[in-house]
Amino acid sequence: MTPMTMTPNPSPFNHVVAFEVSKARLVAHALPADTQCEIANTRSAARRLLQAEAKRNGKGGLGPLLVVCEATGGYERHVLEAAAALGLPCHRAHGARVRFFARYLGLAAKTDPIDARMLALYGLRTERLRLYAPPAPEEEALRALKDRREQVQQMLIAETNRLDHAHPGILAGLRAHIRSLQIALKALETGIAELVRATAELADKARLMQSVIGVGPVTATAFLAYLPELGSLTKGQAARLTGLAPINRDSGASSAPRRTEAGRTGLKRALYMAAGIAMRRNPALAAFAARLKSRGKPFKVVVTAVMRKLVVILNAILRDNQPCKHASA
Repeated sequence: MTPMTMTPNPSPFNHVVAFEVSKARLVAHALPADTQCEIANTRSAARRLLQAEAKRNGKGGLGPLLVVCEATGGYERHVLEAAAALGLPCHRAHGARVRFFARYLGLAAKTDPIDARMLALYGLRTERLRLYAPPAPEEEALRALKDRREQVQQMLIAETNRLDHAHPGILAGLRAHIRSLQIALKALETGIAELVRATAELADKARLMQSVIGVGPVTATAFLAYLPELGSLTKGQAARLTGLAPINRDSGASSAPRRTEAGRTGLKRALYMAAGIAMRRNPALAAFAARLKSRGKPFKVVVTAVMRKLVVILNAILRDNQPCKHASA
């Protein structure tokens, strides 16, 4: 294993347990003990290991304990659930940031044992890590319904596009599949609406967001599902999490156009549609878009700026628990 030197710890955690996650196995690395083991990727196995580390922490007086794992499309859920059940702070690391950290360490090789130790160092050295907060059951159910709605909608679009060039021999089956997808989509939308209505907190937030001209039920439920922390963020944090924050690319005398990156994909799709409506029907945002157009900004820049403005407005509305003052415009 490539040696990695220890440096002074800038984070508030002195004891870190990191997990390199795969479908069936977990490679766990603990610092400062610098020990490593491999276990099954199950909640019970992760819980036993974390209980042993918490016991070691108490006996050795190691200080605050942090659990770290990388986001792996859901396979990390057992680690997150075990940490939450034991009341241990946990950070779900962003893959790109972790890889940049590995480059900083000079690590070109990539194996599960190397990655596990690198994740532990990432948790030990990184300041202000965002800690994982388990979603409420209603938020988890809403996100599952929204994800499935997106999947069914994409399948429906693909099947509908095939109609123009379909062979006569498959038309009947294709149309039957489209009808079944339409029924499934309607059922999912009904389920989403019923879940929001049945949950007072979600219903209140949806009502407040829909007071903004351009924001409808689909956009409101997208925020509830994919950005439930909206209302507790700064405007910069809200824009960054949605992938709409302008990032400078200046160096010396060179000044490149600012750009956006990453963000939560399902939310950005809904925001794009909302921005298009707001640019036509929302007086304040239509005027904002017109000012940008008069300065020669291309459409893509204008619509991105309107999307970002919508996020900032919605964050302020939920923060203040007050409807939009232009709701009756």
